[in-house]
Amino acid sequence: MINKNNNIRRYDLEERTAKFGEKVIKFCQKIERNPVTIPLITQLVDAATSVGANYCEADDAESKDDFRHKIGIVKKECRESKHFIRMIAVAYPKVKEEARVLWQEAKELNLIFNDIYRQVK
Repeated sequence: MINKNNNIRRYDLEERTAKFGEKVIKFCQKIERNPVTIPLITQLVDAATSVGANYCEADDAESKDDFRHKIGIVKKECRESKHFIRMIAVAYPKVKEEARVLWQEAKELNLIFNDIYRQVK
């Protein structure tokens, strides 16, 4: 990412994961509540907001093993988010296009955290 002074800076994963959680919350607030969507919404909000929370925990890990374990949790929460976004798109098709964008972000985050996980031995 390039800032105003044309300096390259590292992308802030803490901010990106927080924004993902925020977008999912706003997305879920648009979904009509019924017996099918209520548990899906709950699961999605839990998973998507856990991505950022667990990343913060990993950032403050006490050891390399602790870091790797917590990054493993982050990548699992990303995968779970993708799953529930897909299920919501089926249960409430009116949000399918917005779901596609969120699913793509969850996929990209999952790929990033898979790479980080693999690099930490």
